Amino acid sequence: MFERTLSSLAICATVGFSSVANANSEHQHEHLSPLTHAPIGVMGDHLHSEGEFMFSYQFMTMEMSGNLQGGDTISDDDIVTQIANPFANPPMSPPTVRVVPQDMTTNMHMLGFMYAPNDDMTLMAMLNYIDRDMQLTSYQGPMGTNVLGNFNTGSSGIGDSTIAVLYRLFDSGIHHLHANVAWILPTGSTDETDEVLTPMNMRMTMRLPYSMQLGSGSHQASLGLTYNAYMDEMSWGSQVKYTAPFENNDEGYKVGAKLFASAWGAYRLSDQVSGSIRLSYMNTEQIDGSDSMIRAPVTTANPDNYGVNSLDIGIGINTVVFGNHRLALEYQVPINYRVRGVQMDMDSMLTLGYQLAF
Repeated sequence: MFERTLSSLAICATVGFSSVANANSEHQHEHLSPLTHAPIGVMGDHLHSEGEFMFSYQFMTMEMSGNLQGGDTISDDDIVTQIANPFANPPMSPPTVRVVPQDMTTNMHMLGFMYAPNDDMTLMAMLNYIDRDMQLTSYQGPMGTNVLGNFNTGSSGIGDSTIAVLYRLFDSGIHHLHANVAWILPTGSTDETDEVLTPMNMRMTMRLPYSMQLGSGSHQASLGLTYNAYMDEMSWGSQVKYTAPFENNDEGYKVGAKLFASAWGAYRLSDQVSGSIRLSYMNTEQIDGSDSMIRAPVTTANPDNYGVNSLDIGIGINTVVFGNHRLALEYQVPINYRVRGVQMDMDSMLTLGYQLAF
């Protein structure tokens, strides 16, 4: 599947670059300003002029700790005494959850490529490398609150990839509106394994829960609209996207559909620097189906414990150096974070990015 995906990306890139010979520009290349791009955490926020190419690199790190039930904090002892283990039917399987996530760090490296065959269309491709690490606590035996020990699990590798088309719908010089149409390719693994500490004090290699897998395993479609407005000293904009999988993956499940909406404003601090503030809303549905190889007394193994409803705020800085090099960062924290079932709590997300347009 991964080889077929790379072939698809190569074909799309070839088609985009071969159209340069027939493209006619109606606009001059705009001078890059710290206000002409959205905060670095927004993907597919802008179009390019005919023949323009952009390379980008982003590093994103997300921290999670503790656990929530709905919108309220739930203690480890309450989880292991009150939250039922949905896989308790086999003999010797505990009736309640016995392994509790403590902390999770997700680091993502993203390479992006954008090319404009004409002024109204920009092609985009994104490749991801993901590194996940989780610390967990195992409780002894089938019941009670005696801690057995802590352990770590991790996964790293290529994540799902994206190819997209951004198409201009309206442009008045100040106000800009374009459509985002993307195809998410299942290049990430869904069968990652690691060694775990069981409640019976045994070390076993098992398939990791859904949140520790690197990809969705399903082809997904993403449709959206992005609005931008630029003036001399300020800019603002908004974006809405809906992403949904086409089918179940080979393991028998599909990730939840996701609705994302964001609005931002930025102010020029100097010719090279602008500051931004952004509000983001996300609603993700729970997993549909299940993987028969993920059967452990831990909250992350239950498909019903997936799906969130969150409102975040982000503060960012955009800088432009040497004419066409952009460096930017954005730090986000949740204002309101509610989960379906029992899940880890979100702490923060930091995004650092570099872009070169030519």
